[in-house]
Amino acid sequence: MTRRKSIHIGEFKHANPIPNASRIGNLLMSGVILGRDPATGAMPERIEDQCANMFAHMKAIVEAGGGSTDDIIKMTVWLQDRTQRAPVNVEWLKMFPDEHSRPARHALQMNMDGGALVQCDFTAVID
Repeated sequence: MTRRKSIHIGEFKHANPIPNASRIGNLLMSGVILGRDPATGAMPERIEDQCANMFAHMKAIVEAGGGSTDDIIKMTVWLQDRTQRAPVNVEWLKMFPDEHSRPARHALQMNMDGGALVQCDFTAVID
């Protein structure tokens, strides 16, 4: 049995031959998570829709890895326009409503291709 386990979710795949996340022991780290529509693979035009999809993909990935969103300890978000944090915060508050139990988060600005306005990765510690 291998020490490292690749995590895949069917509705969200990378174009490259990499998993959605990888887990060793109780540590799970995701690859980049975009806001593509899981049914069509298309990138929505609105950042609000991309954020909703991105957070849904994040939840599906951590659950496929044997955890829950309560296990997420750190999230990094990249935005095409760093002033567009409000749509991220809407989904953030839905996923992490308890102000005393939220992951750390860092937001950076980055030029993205393919119509992406936001993307993220995360780290989870799963007991």
